[in-house]
Amino acid sequence: MHFHWSIFIDLGIISVALMTATALRKRVHFFQKYLIPNALAAGFLLLPFYSYAGPFIGLDSEGLGNLVFHLLNISFIAMTLRTRRYKASGKNIFSMVITVLSQYSLQSMVGLGITFLFIATVIPNLFPSFGLLITLGFALGPGQAFAIGSGWESRGFFGGGSVGLTFAAIGFIWACFVGMFLINNAIKRGWIEKKEVSENPVSVRGGEKTASSIEPGSGYAPNTGAIDQMTYNFAIVCAVYLLTYLLLRGITAALSYTGTIGIDLAEHLWGIAFIFASLVAGVVKKLFFVFGIEGSISNERLTRIAGTSVDFMVAASIAAISLVVVRHYWLPISVMALLGGICTVLSLLWLSSRLFTDYVFQRTILIFGAMTGTLPTGLALLRVIDPEFETPASSDYMYAVGIIFFFAIPFIFSMNFPVYGYTTGRTIYYWMTFFIYAAYLIFVLASFRVMKGRGAFKGAGKLWKPDVKHECMSFKE
Repeated sequence: MHFHWSIFIDLGIISVALMTATALRKRVHFFQKYLIPNALAAGFLLLPFYSYAGPFIGLDSEGLGNLVFHLLNISFIAMTLRTRRYKASGKNIFSMVITVLSQYSLQSMVGLGITFLFIATVIPNLFPSFGLLITLGFALGPGQAFAIGSGWESRGFFGGGSVGLTFAAIGFIWACFVGMFLINNAIKRGWIEKKEVSENPVSVRGGEKTASSIEPGSGYAPNTGAIDQMTYNFAIVCAVYLLTYLLLRGITAALSYTGTIGIDLAEHLWGIAFIFASLVAGVVKKLFFVFGIEGSISNERLTRIAGTSVDFMVAASIAAISLVVVRHYWLPISVMALLGGICTVLSLLWLSSRLFTDYVFQRTILIFGAMTGTLPTGLALLRVIDPEFETPASSDYMYAVGIIFFFAIPFIFSMNFPVYGYTTGRTIYYWMTFFIYAAYLIFVLASFRVMKGRGAFKGAGKLWKPDVKHECMSFKE
Protein backbone atom coordinates (compact mmCIF):
# COMPACT_ATOMS: atom_id res chain seq x y z
CA MET A 1 0.00 0.00 0.00
CA HIS A 2 1.38 3.40 -1.00
CA PHE A 3 0.86 6.56 1.01
CA HIS A 4 1.69 10.15 0.08
CA TRP A 5 4.29 11.64 2.42
CA SER A 6 5.33 14.79 0.56
CA ILE A 7 3.32 17.35 2.56
CA PHE A 8 4.54 15.94 5.89
CA ILE A 9 8.13 15.80 4.66
CA ASP A 10 7.92 19.49 3.80
CA LEU A 11 6.27 20.27 7.13
CA GLY A 12 8.93 18.27 8.96
CA ILE A 13 11.77 20.08 7.21
CA ILE A 14 10.17 23.45 7.94
CA SER A 15 9.67 22.40 11.58
CA VAL A 16 13.37 21.56 11.98
CA ALA A 17 14.25 24.95 10.47
CA LEU A 18 11.83 26.74 12.81
CA MET A 19 13.35 25.02 15.85
CA THR A 20 16.84 25.90 14.64
CA ALA A 21 15.83 29.52 14.10
CA THR A 22 14.28 29.65 17.57
CA ALA A 23 17.54 28.42 19.11
CA LEU A 24 19.52 30.97 17.11
CA ARG A 25 17.31 33.83 18.23
CA LYS A 26 17.70 32.87 21.87
CA ARG A 27 21.49 32.83 21.61
CA VAL A 28 22.43 35.36 18.92
CA HIS A 29 22.08 39.04 19.85
CA PHE A 30 21.69 40.12 16.21
CA PHE A 31 18.37 38.28 15.84
CA GLN A 32 17.12 39.75 19.12
CA LYS A 33 18.21 43.32 18.41
CA TYR A 34 16.36 43.52 15.10
CA LEU A 35 13.42 41.30 16.11
CA ILE A 36 14.04 38.94 13.22
CA PRO A 37 10.96 36.65 13.11
CA ASN A 38 11.90 33.02 13.63
CA ALA A 39 9.86 32.08 10.57
CA LEU A 40 11.84 34.53 8.42
CA ALA A 41 15.17 33.13 9.63
CA ALA A 42 13.91 29.58 9.07
CA GLY A 43 12.91 30.43 5.51
CA PHE A 44 16.33 31.80 4.66
CA LEU A 45 17.96 28.72 6.19
CA LEU A 46 15.89 26.56 3.83
CA LEU A 47 16.26 28.76 0.74
CA PRO A 48 19.51 27.23 -0.60
CA PHE A 49 18.32 23.71 0.27
CA TYR A 50 15.13 23.92 -1.78
CA SER A 51 16.87 25.81 -4.60
CA TYR A 52 19.79 23.43 -5.09
CA ALA A 53 19.74 20.24 -2.97
CA GLY A 54 16.01 19.54 -2.72
CA PRO A 55 15.35 18.93 -6.44
CA PHE A 56 17.94 16.11 -6.48
CA ILE A 57 15.93 14.15 -3.89
CA GLY A 58 12.50 14.93 -5.31
CA LEU A 59 11.71 18.01 -3.19
CA ASP A 60 10.93 21.24 -5.03
CA SER A 61 9.07 24.47 -4.41
CA GLU A 62 5.74 23.21 -5.81
CA GLY A 63 4.81 21.53 -2.54
CA LEU A 64 5.84 24.63 -0.61
CA GLY A 65 3.66 26.75 -2.90
CA ASN A 66 0.66 24.60 -2.05
CA LEU A 67 1.40 25.01 1.64
CA VAL A 68 1.64 28.79 1.30
CA PHE A 69 -1.70 28.95 -0.52
CA HIS A 70 -3.65 26.84 1.98
CA LEU A 71 -2.02 28.24 5.12
CA LEU A 72 -2.82 31.77 3.94
CA ASN A 73 -6.51 30.89 3.64
CA ILE A 74 -6.54 29.14 7.03
CA SER A 75 -4.91 32.13 8.74
CA PHE A 76 -7.53 34.50 7.28
CA ILE A 77 -10.35 32.24 8.46
CA ALA A 78 -8.97 31.99 11.99
CA MET A 79 -8.47 35.75 12.34
CA THR A 80 -11.93 36.53 10.90
CA LEU A 81 -13.65 34.14 13.31
CA ARG A 82 -12.18 35.92 16.31
CA THR A 83 -14.72 37.92 18.32
CA ARG A 84 -13.97 41.51 19.35
CA ARG A 85 -14.35 42.70 22.91
CA TYR A 86 -12.91 46.20 22.66
CA LYS A 87 -14.45 49.63 22.60
CA ALA A 88 -13.47 51.22 19.34
CA SER A 89 -12.61 54.81 18.41
CA GLY A 90 -14.32 55.52 15.10
CA LYS A 91 -12.08 58.41 14.10
CA ASN A 92 -8.83 56.58 14.75
CA ILE A 93 -10.11 53.42 13.08
CA PHE A 94 -11.01 55.35 9.93
CA SER A 95 -7.62 57.07 10.12
CA MET A 96 -6.00 53.64 10.10
CA VAL A 97 -8.14 52.63 7.12
CA ILE A 98 -7.09 55.56 4.95
CA THR A 99 -3.46 55.21 6.07
CA VAL A 100 -3.40 51.59 4.89
CA LEU A 101 -5.19 52.52 1.65
CA SER A 102 -2.56 55.19 1.04
CA GLN A 103 0.10 52.47 1.05
CA TYR A 104 -1.91 50.27 -1.30
CA SER A 105 -2.20 53.07 -3.83
CA LEU A 106 1.31 54.54 -3.48
CA GLN A 107 3.14 51.22 -3.59
CA SER A 108 1.13 50.18 -6.65
CA MET A 109 1.64 53.48 -8.47
CA VAL A 110 5.38 53.37 -7.78
CA GLY A 111 5.53 49.78 -9.00
CA LEU A 112 3.55 50.48 -12.17
CA GLY A 113 5.56 53.60 -12.93
CA ILE A 114 8.92 51.84 -12.60
CA THR A 115 7.63 48.84 -14.59
CA PHE A 116 6.66 50.94 -17.60
CA LEU A 117 9.89 52.92 -17.31
CA PHE A 118 11.82 49.65 -17.65
CA ILE A 119 9.55 48.55 -20.52
CA ALA A 120 10.25 51.81 -22.33
CA THR A 121 14.02 51.57 -21.80
CA VAL A 122 16.10 48.52 -20.91
CA ILE A 123 13.61 45.63 -20.38
CA PRO A 124 10.95 45.93 -23.11
CA ASN A 125 9.56 42.44 -22.45
CA LEU A 126 8.98 42.96 -18.72
CA PHE A 127 5.54 41.73 -17.68
CA PRO A 128 3.28 44.80 -17.15
CA SER A 129 1.98 43.63 -13.76
CA PHE A 130 5.51 43.12 -12.40
CA GLY A 131 5.49 46.24 -10.22
CA LEU A 132 2.19 45.36 -8.55
CA LEU A 133 4.02 42.57 -6.75
CA ILE A 134 5.51 45.28 -4.52
CA THR A 135 2.06 45.83 -3.01
CA LEU A 136 1.25 42.14 -2.99
CA GLY A 137 4.54 41.24 -1.30
CA PHE A 138 4.84 44.24 1.03
CA ALA A 139 1.29 45.21 2.04
CA LEU A 140 -0.70 42.04 1.38
CA GLY A 141 1.83 39.37 2.35
CA PRO A 142 3.59 36.32 0.89
CA GLY A 143 0.47 34.19 0.48
CA GLN A 144 -1.33 36.70 -1.73
CA ALA A 145 1.87 37.54 -3.61
CA PHE A 146 2.47 33.90 -4.42
CA ALA A 147 -1.15 33.05 -5.26
CA ILE A 148 -1.71 35.97 -7.62
CA GLY A 149 1.84 35.93 -9.04
CA SER A 150 1.51 32.23 -9.82
CA GLY A 151 -1.80 32.91 -11.56
CA TRP A 152 -0.02 35.33 -13.90
CA GLU A 153 2.48 32.67 -14.95
CA SER A 154 -0.09 31.10 -17.28
CA ARG A 155 -0.34 34.52 -18.95
CA GLY A 156 3.35 34.69 -19.74
CA PHE A 157 4.94 35.95 -16.51
CA PHE A 158 8.00 33.71 -16.02
CA GLY A 159 8.42 32.96 -12.30
CA GLY A 160 5.61 35.27 -11.18
CA GLY A 161 4.98 33.38 -7.94
CA SER A 162 8.65 33.36 -7.00
CA VAL A 163 8.98 37.09 -7.75
CA GLY A 164 6.04 37.75 -5.43
CA LEU A 165 7.69 35.75 -2.66
CA THR A 166 10.94 37.64 -3.22
CA PHE A 167 9.23 40.99 -2.70
CA ALA A 168 7.58 39.58 0.43
CA ALA A 169 10.98 38.48 1.79
CA ILE A 170 12.48 41.92 1.11
CA GLY A 171 9.46 43.47 2.82
CA PHE A 172 10.21 41.48 5.97
CA ILE A 173 13.76 42.83 5.88
CA TRP A 174 12.43 46.39 5.62
CA ALA A 175 10.06 45.71 8.52
CA CYS A 176 12.71 44.28 10.85
CA PHE A 177 15.73 46.52 10.24
CA VAL A 178 14.03 49.80 9.35
CA GLY A 179 11.35 49.17 11.98
CA MET A 180 13.92 48.97 14.77
CA PHE A 181 15.68 52.05 13.38
CA LEU A 182 12.39 53.97 13.48
CA ILE A 183 11.76 52.93 17.08
CA ASN A 184 15.22 54.04 18.20
CA ASN A 185 14.86 57.27 16.20
CA ALA A 186 11.44 57.92 17.78
CA ILE A 187 12.97 57.66 21.25
CA LYS A 188 15.84 59.93 20.29
CA ARG A 189 13.58 62.61 18.81
CA GLY A 190 10.97 62.44 21.55
CA TRP A 191 8.16 61.01 19.43
CA ILE A 192 7.59 58.57 22.29
CA GLU A 193 8.80 58.61 25.85
CA LYS A 194 11.68 56.29 26.66
CA LYS A 195 9.74 54.88 29.61
CA GLU A 196 7.16 53.57 27.12
CA VAL A 197 9.75 51.12 25.81
CA SER A 198 9.92 47.87 27.70
CA GLU A 199 12.94 47.97 30.00
CA ASN A 200 13.07 44.18 30.10
CA PRO A 201 11.97 42.92 26.69
CA VAL A 202 13.92 39.68 27.08
CA SER A 203 10.89 37.46 26.46
CA VAL A 204 9.94 39.41 23.35
CA ARG A 205 13.44 39.69 21.94
CA GLY A 206 14.33 36.12 22.82
CA GLY A 207 11.23 34.79 21.16
CA GLU A 208 9.47 33.57 24.29
CA LYS A 209 6.01 34.48 25.54
CA THR A 210 5.01 35.14 29.12
CA ALA A 211 1.75 33.92 30.56
CA SER A 212 0.48 37.48 31.04
CA SER A 213 0.70 38.16 27.31
CA ILE A 214 -1.52 35.23 26.38
CA GLU A 215 -5.15 36.15 25.88
CA PRO A 216 -7.57 34.06 27.93
CA GLY A 217 -10.33 32.10 26.20
CA SER A 218 -13.71 33.78 25.99
CA GLY A 219 -16.99 32.59 27.47
CA TYR A 220 -18.27 29.03 27.18
CA ALA A 221 -15.88 26.30 26.06
CA PRO A 222 -16.79 22.68 25.20
CA ASN A 223 -16.04 20.09 27.87
CA THR A 224 -12.51 18.84 27.27
CA GLY A 225 -13.66 15.36 28.22
CA ALA A 226 -15.84 15.36 25.11
CA ILE A 227 -13.58 17.28 22.73
CA ASP A 228 -10.38 19.23 23.18
CA GLN A 229 -10.96 22.99 22.85
CA MET A 230 -8.20 23.34 20.27
CA THR A 231 -9.74 20.47 18.28
CA TYR A 232 -13.16 22.16 18.42
CA ASN A 233 -11.87 25.52 17.18
CA PHE A 234 -9.70 23.93 14.52
CA ALA A 235 -12.75 21.96 13.38
CA ILE A 236 -14.64 25.23 12.93
CA VAL A 237 -11.78 26.60 10.81
CA CYS A 238 -11.63 23.48 8.64
CA ALA A 239 -15.41 23.44 8.21
CA VAL A 240 -15.32 27.05 7.02
CA TYR A 241 -12.54 26.13 4.60
CA LEU A 242 -14.68 23.31 3.21
CA LEU A 243 -17.57 25.74 2.72
CA THR A 244 -15.18 28.12 0.95
CA TYR A 245 -14.12 25.35 -1.41
CA LEU A 246 -17.73 24.44 -2.16
CA LEU A 247 -18.59 28.11 -2.74
CA LEU A 248 -15.75 28.54 -5.22
CA ARG A 249 -16.70 25.31 -6.99
CA GLY A 250 -20.27 26.60 -7.31
CA ILE A 251 -19.12 29.98 -8.64
CA THR A 252 -16.79 28.26 -11.10
CA ALA A 253 -19.62 26.05 -12.37
CA ALA A 254 -21.93 29.05 -12.78
CA LEU A 255 -19.32 31.14 -14.60
CA SER A 256 -18.47 28.28 -16.96
CA TYR A 257 -21.85 28.85 -18.67
CA THR A 258 -20.82 32.39 -19.66
CA GLY A 259 -18.02 31.21 -21.95
CA THR A 260 -14.30 31.93 -22.07
CA ILE A 261 -14.51 35.18 -20.11
CA GLY A 262 -16.34 33.46 -17.24
CA ILE A 263 -13.87 30.57 -17.14
CA ASP A 264 -11.00 33.06 -17.11
CA LEU A 265 -12.58 35.02 -14.26
CA ALA A 266 -13.18 31.82 -12.26
CA GLU A 267 -9.51 30.92 -12.56
CA HIS A 268 -8.53 34.25 -11.04
CA LEU A 269 -11.07 33.85 -8.23
CA TRP A 270 -9.30 30.70 -7.03
CA GLY A 271 -6.11 32.75 -6.77
CA ILE A 272 -7.77 35.09 -4.26
CA ALA A 273 -9.50 32.34 -2.29
CA PHE A 274 -8.48 34.09 0.94
CA ILE A 275 -11.08 36.79 0.25
CA PHE A 276 -13.87 34.23 -0.07
CA ALA A 277 -12.53 32.39 2.99
CA SER A 278 -12.85 35.57 5.04
CA LEU A 279 -16.36 36.24 3.72
CA VAL A 280 -17.53 32.74 4.60
CA ALA A 281 -15.89 32.97 8.04
CA GLY A 282 -17.69 36.26 8.65
CA VAL A 283 -21.05 34.69 7.81
CA VAL A 284 -20.36 31.66 10.01
CA LYS A 285 -19.36 33.90 12.92
CA LYS A 286 -22.60 35.84 12.49
CA LEU A 287 -24.55 32.59 12.62
CA PHE A 288 -22.79 31.69 15.89
CA PHE A 289 -24.08 34.95 17.35
CA VAL A 290 -27.58 34.40 15.95
CA PHE A 291 -27.81 30.99 17.63
CA GLY A 292 -26.20 32.26 20.85
CA ILE A 293 -23.17 29.95 20.76
CA GLU A 294 -20.50 32.59 20.07
CA GLY A 295 -19.02 31.82 23.50
CA SER A 296 -17.73 28.52 22.16
CA ILE A 297 -15.30 30.43 19.94
CA SER A 298 -11.96 30.86 21.72
CA ASN A 299 -9.95 33.87 20.61
CA GLU A 300 -6.85 32.43 22.22
CA ARG A 301 -7.00 29.20 20.25
CA LEU A 302 -7.95 30.88 17.00
CA THR A 303 -4.98 33.19 17.50
CA ARG A 304 -2.75 30.15 17.98
CA ILE A 305 -4.13 28.56 14.81
CA ALA A 306 -3.58 31.76 12.84
CA GLY A 307 -0.13 32.26 14.34
CA THR A 308 0.96 28.70 13.54
CA SER A 309 -0.34 29.05 9.99
CA VAL A 310 1.48 32.35 9.47
CA ASP A 311 4.78 31.03 10.89
CA PHE A 312 4.78 27.97 8.63
CA MET A 313 3.53 30.06 5.70
CA VAL A 314 6.29 32.66 6.03
CA ALA A 315 9.01 30.00 6.33
CA ALA A 316 7.62 28.09 3.34
CA SER A 317 7.23 31.24 1.27
CA ILE A 318 10.88 32.24 1.70
CA ALA A 319 12.10 28.68 1.07
CA ALA A 320 10.00 28.51 -2.12
CA ILE A 321 11.80 31.44 -3.76
CA SER A 322 13.62 30.41 -6.92
CA LEU A 323 17.12 31.88 -6.94
CA VAL A 324 17.18 31.30 -10.70
CA VAL A 325 14.19 33.61 -11.10
CA VAL A 326 15.72 36.20 -8.74
CA ARG A 327 18.90 36.28 -10.82
CA HIS A 328 16.82 36.75 -13.96
CA TYR A 329 14.96 39.78 -12.53
CA TRP A 330 17.60 41.15 -10.17
CA LEU A 331 17.58 44.70 -11.62
CA PRO A 332 13.84 45.50 -11.50
CA ILE A 333 13.47 43.72 -8.16
CA SER A 334 16.31 45.73 -6.61
CA VAL A 335 15.13 49.10 -7.93
CA MET A 336 11.45 48.54 -7.07
CA ALA A 337 12.11 47.14 -3.61
CA LEU A 338 14.38 50.06 -2.73
CA LEU A 339 12.15 52.84 -4.05
CA GLY A 340 8.98 51.14 -2.87
CA GLY A 341 10.40 50.79 0.64
CA ILE A 342 11.54 54.42 0.78
CA CYS A 343 8.14 55.61 -0.43
CA THR A 344 6.43 53.50 2.24
CA VAL A 345 8.55 54.87 5.08
CA LEU A 346 8.30 58.54 4.10
CA SER A 347 4.60 58.59 3.21
CA LEU A 348 3.61 56.61 6.28
CA LEU A 349 5.49 58.88 8.69
CA TRP A 350 4.06 61.99 7.01
CA LEU A 351 0.43 60.87 6.97
CA SER A 352 0.29 59.00 10.28
CA SER A 353 1.82 61.83 12.28
CA ARG A 354 -0.91 64.17 11.04
CA LEU A 355 -3.89 61.86 11.22
CA PHE A 356 -3.66 60.21 14.63
CA THR A 357 -4.31 62.23 17.78
CA ASP A 358 -3.24 59.70 20.40
CA TYR A 359 -0.56 57.00 20.61
CA VAL A 360 0.71 58.30 17.29
CA PHE A 361 3.92 56.36 16.97
CA GLN A 362 2.40 53.14 18.35
CA ARG A 363 -0.15 53.22 15.55
CA THR A 364 2.50 54.20 13.00
CA ILE A 365 4.94 51.39 13.78
CA LEU A 366 2.15 48.78 13.79
CA ILE A 367 0.97 49.86 10.33
CA PHE A 368 4.55 50.05 9.04
CA GLY A 369 5.22 46.45 10.11
CA ALA A 370 1.96 45.27 8.55
CA MET A 371 2.55 47.20 5.31
CA THR A 372 6.02 45.75 4.77
CA GLY A 373 5.72 42.34 6.43
CA THR A 374 2.56 40.83 7.91
CA LEU A 375 0.28 41.73 10.80
CA PRO A 376 2.33 39.54 13.23
CA THR A 377 5.41 41.52 12.15
CA GLY A 378 3.65 44.77 12.98
CA LEU A 379 2.54 43.41 16.34
CA ALA A 380 6.12 42.32 17.10
CA LEU A 381 7.36 45.87 16.49
CA LEU A 382 4.51 47.32 18.56
CA ARG A 383 5.38 45.06 21.50
CA VAL A 384 8.79 46.73 21.80
CA ILE A 385 7.08 49.94 22.94
CA ASP A 386 3.77 48.45 24.12
CA PRO A 387 4.65 45.01 25.59
CA GLU A 388 1.18 44.22 26.97
CA PHE A 389 -0.80 45.90 24.16
CA GLU A 390 -2.20 48.41 26.63
CA THR A 391 -2.70 51.10 23.98
CA PRO A 392 -5.69 50.87 21.61
CA ALA A 393 -3.40 50.61 18.56
CA SER A 394 -3.74 46.85 18.04
CA SER A 395 -7.48 46.63 18.78
CA ASP A 396 -8.27 49.60 16.52
CA TYR A 397 -6.25 48.02 13.73
CA MET A 398 -8.28 44.81 13.99
CA TYR A 399 -11.46 46.81 13.51
CA ALA A 400 -9.87 48.68 10.61
CA VAL A 401 -8.97 45.41 8.86
CA GLY A 402 -12.66 44.57 8.48
CA ILE A 403 -13.30 47.87 6.68
CA ILE A 404 -10.12 47.65 4.61
CA PHE A 405 -11.19 44.23 3.42
CA PHE A 406 -14.08 45.65 1.41
CA PHE A 407 -11.89 48.40 -0.05
CA ALA A 408 -9.32 45.77 -1.02
CA ILE A 409 -11.68 43.60 -3.11
CA PRO A 410 -11.93 45.98 -6.12
CA PHE A 411 -8.28 46.89 -5.62
CA ILE A 412 -7.16 43.27 -5.98
CA PHE A 413 -9.48 42.60 -8.92
CA SER A 414 -8.06 45.61 -10.75
CA MET A 415 -4.57 44.11 -10.51
CA ASN A 416 -5.54 41.83 -13.38
CA PHE A 417 -6.21 44.75 -15.75
CA PRO A 418 -2.58 45.01 -16.94
CA VAL A 419 -2.73 41.27 -17.67
CA TYR A 420 -5.78 41.82 -19.87
CA GLY A 421 -3.95 44.67 -21.60
CA TYR A 422 -0.94 42.42 -22.17
CA THR A 423 -2.94 39.50 -23.58
CA THR A 424 -5.35 41.59 -25.69
CA GLY A 425 -2.95 44.33 -26.78
CA ARG A 426 -5.35 47.04 -25.54
CA THR A 427 -3.39 49.72 -23.67
CA ILE A 428 -6.58 51.16 -22.24
CA TYR A 429 -6.34 48.56 -19.47
CA TYR A 430 -3.00 50.01 -18.35
CA TRP A 431 -4.50 53.48 -18.04
CA MET A 432 -7.54 52.10 -16.23
CA THR A 433 -5.28 50.47 -13.64
CA PHE A 434 -3.33 53.66 -13.04
CA PHE A 435 -6.47 55.79 -12.71
CA ILE A 436 -8.05 53.34 -10.26
CA TYR A 437 -5.04 53.58 -7.96
CA ALA A 438 -4.92 57.34 -8.41
CA ALA A 439 -8.60 57.42 -7.38
CA TYR A 440 -7.71 55.54 -4.18
CA LEU A 441 -5.03 58.13 -3.44
CA ILE A 442 -7.43 61.01 -4.16
CA PHE A 443 -9.91 59.42 -1.75
CA VAL A 444 -7.17 59.25 0.90
CA LEU A 445 -6.17 62.89 0.45
CA ALA A 446 -9.79 64.07 0.36
CA SER A 447 -10.56 62.16 3.57
CA PHE A 448 -7.45 63.62 5.17
CA ARG A 449 -8.53 67.14 4.17
CA VAL A 450 -12.05 66.67 5.57
CA MET A 451 -10.77 65.22 8.85
CA LYS A 452 -8.09 67.85 9.45
CA GLY A 453 -9.84 70.94 8.08
CA ARG A 454 -8.28 74.00 6.48
CA GLY A 455 -4.88 73.51 8.05
CA ALA A 456 -4.52 69.96 6.80
CA PHE A 457 -1.54 70.68 4.58
CA LYS A 458 0.07 73.35 6.73
CA GLY A 459 3.71 72.50 7.40
CA ALA A 460 3.64 69.89 4.66
CA GLY A 461 7.43 70.04 4.37
CA LYS A 462 7.90 68.40 7.77
CA LEU A 463 8.18 64.63 7.78
CA TRP A 464 6.82 64.16 11.30
CA LYS A 465 4.23 66.60 12.61
CA PRO A 466 1.98 64.93 15.19
CA ASP A 467 -0.94 66.79 16.77
CA VAL A 468 0.02 65.10 20.04
CA LYS A 469 3.70 64.60 20.75
CA HIS A 470 3.19 61.41 22.77
CA GLU A 471 0.85 59.74 25.20
CA CYS A 472 1.74 58.07 28.45
CA MET A 473 0.87 54.40 28.79
CA SER A 474 -2.27 55.03 30.81
CA PHE A 475 -4.81 53.38 28.52
CA LYS A 476 -6.69 50.45 29.99
CA GLU A 477 -9.29 48.26 28.37
